[in-house]
Amino acid sequence: MPFELWPRARAPVGAKETLVHADALYNLARYLTRDPNDAEDLVQETYERALRAWGQLERDTNVKAWLFRILRNAFISRYRQETRRPALELYDTTEQAPEGAADDGSASTPGGAEPEQMRRLVSSDIEAALRTLSEDARTAILLDLEGFTESEVALIVGCAVGTVKSRLNRARAALRLKLADYGT
Repeated sequence: MPFELWPRARAPVGAKETLVHADALYNLARYLTRDPNDAEDLVQETYERALRAWGQLERDTNVKAWLFRILRNAFISRYRQETRRPALELYDTTEQAPEGAADDGSASTPGGAEPEQMRRLVSSDIEAALRTLSEDARTAILLDLEGFTESEVALIVGCAVGTVKSRLNRARAALRLKLADYGT
């Protein structure tokens, strides 16, 4: 990531080891914000908050889960601030391609696509399916993909383990339906 977290100040002992989680935090922030620049800002804010609260961190705390919880709370705070501000309407002045027209001259069906094009199609379908999930369900799925246990996810999102299990079950079922064409 292109930003420097502690350019002038000396980081607290042990705080620099939290940087190993920057990519994972960025991945979640990217899915939450849907914008690379906003995701970088959110990760930066997460580390700023973590640095301020470093002295309050208990000895045996799972630092990765702690950072993810800070990121989630920062995202929620930003979201609430943005909903209080009046939104400016942005107008798209570009022309849309006619329906069914391929913009790069390649085959319009997945069967005729090259492997890289196929990966992009599948990736965009997965991202579109993830976007249809609620924020809570998407967060639970992404944290699960990061390797967190259900109890760690519950700690990060601030709910009961049973709620996490339920969210994961419903989200997985929804993704299975939306991505059924890719199944065996």
